[in-house]
Amino acid sequence: MMNVRFLKKVFSISAALLSSVAFAQQEPAADSLKIALELSLSSDSIKPNFLSPVVTEYIPGDDAPELIADRLSCLQRTIALPYNDRVHAFINYFTVRDRDYTRMILRRQHLYFPLFEKHLALYNLPEELKYLAVIESGLNPRAVSGARAVGLWQFMSATGKYFDLNHDWYQDERMDPEKSTQAACRYLSQLYSIFKDWHLALAAYNSGPGTVARAIKRSGNKRSFWEIYNFLPQETRSYVPQYIAIIYALNHAEEHNIIEPYKEELLPNDTLLVTHYLHFETFAKLTGTCLEELQKLNPSIHRGAIPEGKTMTIYVPQFAKQKLDLNRSIILDSASKVGKNEIEPLAKNAFGNTDGKKVVNHKVKTGEGLGSIAKKYSVRIEDIKKWNNLSGNLIHPDKNLSIWIEARSKVSSASSLQIRNLIDKDGKIYTVQPGDTLWDISRKFEGLTIERIKSLNKMKTVKLQPGQKLIVG
Repeated sequence: MMNVRFLKKVFSISAALLSSVAFAQQEPAADSLKIALELSLSSDSIKPNFLSPVVTEYIPGDDAPELIADRLSCLQRTIALPYNDRVHAFINYFTVRDRDYTRMILRRQHLYFPLFEKHLALYNLPEELKYLAVIESGLNPRAVSGARAVGLWQFMSATGKYFDLNHDWYQDERMDPEKSTQAACRYLSQLYSIFKDWHLALAAYNSGPGTVARAIKRSGNKRSFWEIYNFLPQETRSYVPQYIAIIYALNHAEEHNIIEPYKEELLPNDTLLVTHYLHFETFAKLTGTCLEELQKLNPSIHRGAIPEGKTMTIYVPQFAKQKLDLNRSIILDSASKVGKNEIEPLAKNAFGNTDGKKVVNHKVKTGEGLGSIAKKYSVRIEDIKKWNNLSGNLIHPDKNLSIWIEARSKVSSASSLQIRNLIDKDGKIYTVQPGDTLWDISRKFEGLTIERIKSLNKMKTVKLQPGQKLIVG
């Protein structure tokens, strides 16, 4: 009869293999609030699943509180790691309830912890801050939260731009492991300089320094996380206990029978300076590279191409760089053409695109709305919202808005002249330009709608071709 211990090992390895989904497809870490709700709604017992295989994983019982507290004290370096009921609840989560999540982090930690450690040392920050990215993103550089925070360190758009993390249709530097880690180090340094306490700095990283400052004031100017705990948002209350718990879980996984023999690794790689349009899939094929590996090395490039006129450094597998050196002109020439005519119009027409445009300031007047402002500058409402990080359509008088218009445009007069050059002498036929959509064209003519254009031209689809003639009047 087959040994039971052998069966357990086979089952454990099979489960690990099944959970090794492609890196770019991994889900981001659960939000702190979600985990807190799961903890409050679940019982402490592990209920059997009668649909599971007969051989189940052995889950040790709870260790004595004194033992956990002692283990945490031994792990403590610069940032305090106290033990209490709230910390214990999250230790239970990571070691009992969601052991697969902890295994996933054990596989991934080799990808980014060395990078984090390098930059934390350069900024003279505690090395244990590397665990913060686990709570933020599950070590997924492409993680996007419900609030639209992005990357390993979960930067919102405005905060990212403040720390020089730019994003456009082609690229989001919040997903760049190196640049986002540098930005996180700068931000954490600032927060610690404000609060002089690492727990408060971590809380501020989660909910903003203003939120923590208000909690301190409401608490009667108490100066520790645990003293202002009840005055913080629910998610932030869970944040520091989660952070402490994941440090414990990753360092004492084996004591809880969480064994992960596999580790995710990046291919040995080298840098390549790109100064022109580059199509990733074509480049990958011609250099014998797996496209997924190329994307994994460059998670911030999220359209599979680098735009014309933008100088960027990308990472490529070493063997691909060697092959490139042998056929450089042929490979780069081919990769500079494929898909360009299809991708560039999409990028130009994407909401919030600023390429080839100049910014003007608009101060909102009483009675103005986004619709009237968009019409004045011949832009879209969604563009204005993207440029100014607006989540809704409500704007208040005296608010300053950044509006990006064509570099040669003089607002409405130049736009009108451009349109007149694209219609026939009777004003009834319009010539489609690269990047045009029916929505764009409808905005150029008063009273014209998308449905009207489709009806006049007997169109069954919304696809357009540059040079196509459309009846517009």
